[in-house]
Amino acid sequence: MSTTSPHRERPKRTARPAAKALANPGAGRSAGPATAGSARHSQRWLAWIFLAPTILGMGLFTLIPIVASVVLAFFRWDIISAPTFVGFDNFSEVVQDPTVRVSFLNTILFVVVAVAFQLGLALALAIMVQEKMPAWLRVFFRSAFFFPLILSAASVSIFMRYLFNEQFGVVNWFLSLAGIPAVPWLTTPGGSAAVVILVYVWQNFGFSFLLFIGGLASIPVETYEAASIDGATGWRKHLYVTLPLLSPTTLVASVMAIISALQVFDQPYVLTRGGPGDSTRTAVMVIFESAFQRLEFGQASAIGVLLTLIIMAITAAQFRLSKRFVFYQ
Repeated sequence: MSTTSPHRERPKRTARPAAKALANPGAGRSAGPATAGSARHSQRWLAWIFLAPTILGMGLFTLIPIVASVVLAFFRWDIISAPTFVGFDNFSEVVQDPTVRVSFLNTILFVVVAVAFQLGLALALAIMVQEKMPAWLRVFFRSAFFFPLILSAASVSIFMRYLFNEQFGVVNWFLSLAGIPAVPWLTTPGGSAAVVILVYVWQNFGFSFLLFIGGLASIPVETYEAASIDGATGWRKHLYVTLPLLSPTTLVASVMAIISALQVFDQPYVLTRGGPGDSTRTAVMVIFESAFQRLEFGQASAIGVLLTLIIMAITAAQFRLSKRFVFYQ
C-alpha cells in the first residue's frame, strides 16, 4: 500500500520584493538616493569640464579686456612710462577734439545710409529669390549673395581700390565707353563716402539676406492664400502680410547690422585712410590711430567706452521700439 498522503505539500513561496520592501522599508532606501546623488554630482562636474574652455576663453579674451579698457580710460599711458591716473581728463579731451567729433558724426551718417541700403537690398533680393524659380537657381543665388561675406575685408577693399581708381580703374573705363568723364571716386569727399558705403554693403548684405530668407520661409502659405482671397496681391501682399510677419526678423537683422556698421574700420581705412581730409574717418579708425600711432592708450580707451555706450543706447532703443513695431505670431 502506498504511504503517500493525498494532500501534497505545496512548495513554499518566497517573499516578493514588494513584500520585502514593505516588511523592511529601510533596506532598499539607502542605496537608491545615494546612487542618484552620485550620478547628479558626476553630471555636474562633467558639465563644468565641458564649459571650462568657453568660460576661460570668454574671461581671457572678452571680460578682462573690457574691464582693462574701462580702467585704462582713466589713465594716461604710452606703454613706455608708468600709467598716470588723470580721472575724467581723457573724456573731456576726447569730447573737445574736433577730429573725434567729426569721426563720430561720420560714423552715425554711415550707419544710417549703409544699414538702410543693406537691409532694403537684402529684403528685396530675399523676396525675389523666394518667388517661384528653379531650385538650382535659388541655391545659386543664395550662395552668390553670401559669398562676399566670407572674404577678407582688407583684400576686398584693396581690390575695390583698384577698380575705382580715377586713372586706370575699370569702373571709369566702363563709364568712358558711355562718354562719361572720369569720376574722382576716391579723391573727393562725396565719391569716397559713396565707394566706402558700396563696398561695405556689397560685402555684408549676405548675412541679412540669409536672415530674411529664413523669416520668409517661416510665413505660412495659408496666410498668403487668405490674403489673396481678400484681394491682397502683388506689392499689397508684401506690404500687409510679409512686412508685419517679418518684423521679428527685421528687428534681429537691424540690431546686428547697426552694431556691425558702428564698428566699421577695414573698408574706410584701406580705401581712403579716412580721407580726403576727415570725410571718411570713423570712430574705430580714431581709436586705432590714438592707440597704435600716437600711443595715447588712455584716450583710445575713452573713445572706445563712448562708442560702447552709444551702441548700448541704440540697441536698447531698438528693443524699446520693438514693443510697438514688432508683431509675433
